[in-house]
Amino acid sequence: MPTPGKFPAELSPETVDSFLLAQPGPPLQPRTRIDESSGGSTVTEDRPDSTATASGHEVIQGYLKSLDGSPGVYRMLNAKGEVLYVGKARNLKARVSNYARPTGHSARIARMIFETVSMMFLTTRTETEALLLEQNLIKQLKPRYNVLLRDDKSFPNILIGGEHPFPQIKKHRGAKKEKGSYFGPFASAGAVTRTLNQLQKVFLLRNCTDSMFASRTRPCLQFQIKRCSAPCVGKIDEAGYAELVKDAELFLSGKTTAVQADLAAEMARASEAMEFERAAALRDRIRALTQVQSSQGINPRGVDEADVVALHVEGGQACVQVFFIRAHQSWGNRDFYPKTGAGADEPEIMEAFLSQFYDDKDPPRLILLSHPVENEDLVAQLLADRAGRKVELAVPQRGEKAELVENAARNARESLARRMAESSTQNKLLAGLAEAFDLDAPPQRIEIYDNSHIQGTNAVGGMVVAGPEGFLKSQYRKFNIKGEAGAQGDDFGMMKEVLTRRFERLLKEDPERKSDAWPDLLLIDGGQGQVSAVGEILAELGVDDVPFVGVAKGIDRDAGKEEFHRLGEPPFALPRNDPVLYFVQRLRDEAHRWAIGAHRAKRAKATTVTTLDDIPGVGSTRKRALLAHFGSAKAVSRAGVEDLKAVDGISETLAQAIHDFYHERS
Repeated sequence: MPTPGKFPAELSPETVDSFLLAQPGPPLQPRTRIDESSGGSTVTEDRPDSTATASGHEVIQGYLKSLDGSPGVYRMLNAKGEVLYVGKARNLKARVSNYARPTGHSARIARMIFETVSMMFLTTRTETEALLLEQNLIKQLKPRYNVLLRDDKSFPNILIGGEHPFPQIKKHRGAKKEKGSYFGPFASAGAVTRTLNQLQKVFLLRNCTDSMFASRTRPCLQFQIKRCSAPCVGKIDEAGYAELVKDAELFLSGKTTAVQADLAAEMARASEAMEFERAAALRDRIRALTQVQSSQGINPRGVDEADVVALHVEGGQACVQVFFIRAHQSWGNRDFYPKTGAGADEPEIMEAFLSQFYDDKDPPRLILLSHPVENEDLVAQLLADRAGRKVELAVPQRGEKAELVENAARNARESLARRMAESSTQNKLLAGLAEAFDLDAPPQRIEIYDNSHIQGTNAVGGMVVAGPEGFLKSQYRKFNIKGEAGAQGDDFGMMKEVLTRRFERLLKEDPERKSDAWPDLLLIDGGQGQVSAVGEILAELGVDDVPFVGVAKGIDRDAGKEEFHRLGEPPFALPRNDPVLYFVQRLRDEAHRWAIGAHRAKRAKATTVTTLDDIPGVGSTRKRALLAHFGSAKAVSRAGVEDLKAVDGISETLAQAIHDFYHERS
């Protein structure tokens, strides 16, 4: 089977590239060829025909002669060469013949057919390959009439390490490359943090890094507040710590009763032996364990491992709620708002969501659904291939599983109602913003910029994005200031660098402005100086149609007295109680939060950098060993060759190199 998230191995890169990048101009006529490099797959190309005038179903009818019953993927294009729709088919000829009919279509499909002036096709060896290729193309091309999952972030897990004699417990996000036991997914980082805090009280596992563990000479605060058993200084031996790890893994696997029973029995023995302090500590651990269980929310008895996926569609918008159930415990939920492809029905939305949502995530053994899936057998096979085991899709009608789905569906209805109300308010604010700043139309994408630094050190630029759906956090960007402006603390120069890099990239990636990545309005944190700097950059790049406004703190830097600056015009202010003013303040504050957070992260990272990082042959392991032995990089710089050789992992050659590194610099 093909690797998840990539094009099938059987399809040659040249074939896929041509399918992705070709932009035929209308009107077109099909021509079929055999692609030998892809093992005989057929690619139907489009050729201009200056005499052709057909459109809609008449154009589609012309492709039927060149198609057969093979599975594959098709693409429908409009007069501008833009992709309208990407679809898959078990039988290409049968599917395309449906589009060729002049009547009998839903309003959405009829509009799509009417706009179609050309099509492209690619046959695949199997139906599963067709589904996989379809979802890859949808993500890359983002067609107007396809269902598209816009938020596909990874979910955090809890990891108990497997390579250290005293394993660390921590939050983990991303690929599972590190050895150890993974538990999750959790719906949010907050859910993981809350669970970790309680687990530390119960099982006393360390959360410090390996380097910190190696350098400790006395217990840290975590031991003092009874959240760690302090294995770093020998307060517990390896066998005792292993028992704690075992209990934690049992609990996270759903075997909570056994863990509680063991703790209760141990507390009783401690009490009988009149070890009252130890008994009180065990009592506190049992209480913390009970609190963890109560915080898990719905804990189904009959469902060990499942994702509950419920869909609600209203007013052309959709909300999908996903609840994660692992080890008979609910580990939270997350809502998603996929683009519905101009009115797709529930089975199509559900199929597209499942295919895209599990593109980079391990599907559970059971997925409970509120609606049936289009091509259920095909989706189940795709998910099974990704998981390496059977994955069952079910739409329960009664019992505990049906209750779980109904609970998720209720959350989906309520979430969508809140979002629609917020969208209505947001649209009013965007319309007010367009009126206040003399824009042609309410902006669909606002980019807000701010810089953060301390006297030129660790300078960072931040960009946040907002639109009709609120803040688009997946579109936020950070810019490490690389030029002299950062070192000199030149705010104008830093803003120039950030805007230059941003728009040079836009011009390179999308010179024809076909994507939605181009902003309709720039908000700059600053006054006339920053506005002038931005104006110079945009003029140099030839971008003269993107409006920009500077937002400056007004008199006494008082919120509510902001002044707005535009190039070549006098500054102006909005009434103090104007909702648009509050809206702009929220946008500016979010940009400030994002920029200062990036600056603090960069500054914190810089504090861990030492001169040892510049020595060839000294990696992270030897760096930790040197710091643990000498206490600081400064002490290492003063050490002799013989002292350096005494450190584990430092050979005579490397010791001499370290010694020479410091003494040649002095």
